Amino acid sequence: MPKVGYFYTDCLVPMVGNNPFATAEENSTELSINAEVYSLPAKKLVVLQIRSPLVKNKYRSFCQTLLSWVKSSRCAKVILLSSSHAYQRDDQQLHGTPLRYLLSPAIQKTAGDLMQRLNWKEMEKVAAYPGVNDADMVLRIPGGGITTLLFSESCSNGIQMAVLLKFCSEGDNIPDALALVNYLNEWLQLIKSEQNSDVPAPPSHWKIPHSWRLLFGSGLPPALY
Repeated sequence: MPKVGYFYTDCLVPMVGNNPFATAEENSTELSINAEVYSLPAKKLVVLQIRSPLVKNKYRSFCQTLLSWVKSSRCAKVILLSSSHAYQRDDQQLHGTPLRYLLSPAIQKTAGDLMQRLNWKEMEKVAAYPGVNDADMVLRIPGGGITTLLFSESCSNGIQMAVLLKFCSEGDNIPDALALVNYLNEWLQLIKSEQNSDVPAPPSHWKIPHSWRLLFGSGLPPALY
């Protein structure tokens, strides 16, 4: 997807680096910053990638700015890809798939039935005060950053938002990234299998960014041995 712009905000920690999606020497020197926008008009798709954490006490301000941009851009729907700490799962969340979804009321009418047909699991609510009052249930996404706040604001503002998330552990999260994008592809079918146009593509059809090779550094120097 070609980069079409930046999302300028003072709510994110400043960051600059080399082009993570470089494919040749010509574009390897392009700079990337903390929030960039990519577009694919053929699929009517716009992607906002956030690469740095939010500044403390700027969470709500960022959510309001983002949703204001969503409204002014007339986005049909918003899909937030997120994660949650696997070690903080509730007992009921330990069973079945580690993938979950959430739908705002505004998108429930158009996407709710499809989620049922896909046999997806909705993110479970958990007890607000475990062991004290198990009747009061709330939505909690530990490790999910602004996911809960952004989803709540979308519900209040009538924005069509879906959250797709995966329970993850610390370490190599590349398999988690592929699992989440395949989860998204089950719904949107951005890439389809070459053999059957009605079947979503397998994981091998995704292009892996070259920068991922340096995710854990360049390896141990042979001189150590």
